[in-house]
Amino acid sequence: MTEYGRGPGSEPWHPEDPLYGDGGWGGQQGAPGQPPYGGQGQYHPQQPQQAHPQQQPYGEWDEGQQQSYGHQQGYDPLQAQYNGGPQPHEGGWDTGQAGQVPYGSDPADPYGQQPAAYGEERPDFYGTPEAYPPPEPPGRRRPAPEPDHETGWDPGPDQGEHAFFAGGDEDEDAADAGRGSRSERRGRGGKKPRKRRSGCACLVVAAVFAGGIGGVGYFGYQFYQDRFGTAPDYAGDGIDTKATVTIDKGATGGAIGQALKDAGVVKSVDAFVSAQGKNPEGQKIQAGVYTLKKQMSAASALELMLSPKSRNNLIIPEGKRNAWVYEKIDERLELDKGTTKNIARKDWKKLGLPQWAVNNIGSKVKDPLEGFLYPSSYPVAKGQKPEDVLKKMVSQAAEEYDELGVEAKAKELKLKNPFELITVASLVQAEGKTHEDFRKMAEVIYNRLKPGNMETVGFLQFDSTFNYLMGQSEIKISEKEIKTNPDPYNTYKHTGLPPGPIGNPGEVAMKAALNPSKDGWLYFVATDGMNKTEFAKTHAEFLRLKEKFNASTGG
Repeated sequence: MTEYGRGPGSEPWHPEDPLYGDGGWGGQQGAPGQPPYGGQGQYHPQQPQQAHPQQQPYGEWDEGQQQSYGHQQGYDPLQAQYNGGPQPHEGGWDTGQAGQVPYGSDPADPYGQQPAAYGEERPDFYGTPEAYPPPEPPGRRRPAPEPDHETGWDPGPDQGEHAFFAGGDEDEDAADAGRGSRSERRGRGGKKPRKRRSGCACLVVAAVFAGGIGGVGYFGYQFYQDRFGTAPDYAGDGIDTKATVTIDKGATGGAIGQALKDAGVVKSVDAFVSAQGKNPEGQKIQAGVYTLKKQMSAASALELMLSPKSRNNLIIPEGKRNAWVYEKIDERLELDKGTTKNIARKDWKKLGLPQWAVNNIGSKVKDPLEGFLYPSSYPVAKGQKPEDVLKKMVSQAAEEYDELGVEAKAKELKLKNPFELITVASLVQAEGKTHEDFRKMAEVIYNRLKPGNMETVGFLQFDSTFNYLMGQSEIKISEKEIKTNPDPYNTYKHTGLPPGPIGNPGEVAMKAALNPSKDGWLYFVATDGMNKTEFAKTHAEFLRLKEKFNASTGG
């Protein structure tokens, strides 16, 4: 049997203990083993903690039963709590002291679920200030921690120190804040000891911050120099050492500047780009090979590149034959005469000709690359290989012809293939004296090739084709020569087009071949023997133009 007022293993309560109370009923405490007033016996702790099945509602307990001390009849302690505190009663004001702990319940457990004493409602543990949590016997109480006057909780020996320098973990403190007060955390296992960092940590942190600031300052300076500072540059027109720089077609200012920097001409790419932006002619640098001096200022290098004197490009004029081009390449590359020509004849299929050209180059064609060394400006300098130079020229021609759509146009013009179209353009280029003549010249060719043409019966009769086969550029050719030479390129002897182009046509000649005039022209004569070409539609008109030619040349 457990003594009244004692939990298992606890010490007896002392009468002077402020929590001793009035004894529950009228201030009298039952003697050990004696039931209190009301006749209800004491429960043993081992008994099941449940309410009596015959318990009456609170309202029926008032009649003929002793009223609990400190409560007026019908007084509800829960209602008192919600109404703002203790309520007046017959004996004065409620003292706020809790009544005696119910029989057999554990003082530490306010939810023991024991039935109230006879004639008494269940004590409301939430109705008094000291009852949350419910009071414990002296033997089970722990001394309350002294709160911090500043924060209300004990910060421990590290008070006033920042968590970083004191070894604390701010993340742990933040996480613990959501789990209750610091005193509660100590109640569940005591305060977690803090680690303390020595002064070395401060020195390390300071060193890291100092290094970081220094690094930021350095890179900030570099960024400023790169974006806003003056780009490194040489001064003057350079030294006597020469440098050769190749600039490709369509190269940007940055690419040109990089090529110059790599060759030692300028000190930095940014310096050249800046100089190019300041010069109104800066964007007019052409593709080619330039001979410059080393260690030039960017402005001086740019000015020299804009001058034709510095450019070592090989410029192929419109209408030039391949024989002339081969000789110029040999000269530029300082090779033996005939080197480039021999490579062209031997490796012509490896130099990038369009497939439609390869398929239609017959055995009678004198030079498979004729008509495909496109008139333009090419960088050619010592150290390059002839085949590389030829590939650039052929590639340029193939690109231009593809843009013009020569395959589709050849069919529209009743030609056998695009290779014949290039041949027509080469004839226009060779026979026309001015660009204004080209479309008329193209019409003459197409009209003479028409089946059933009884004026010329399929003969072109062009001096340019005969001069090509002879490797010459004569104006006057004897009738005997023309009639006796059986070469397929002799259009006085053979009808139709020659086996292939007789030169390299330019853009204007190509467009004229694609879009001839439609005026009915069949004849033409260079009446001044040089630059003036006149056209005729009939043989009679042609004879008058021929007389005009003889008169002007003394023939």
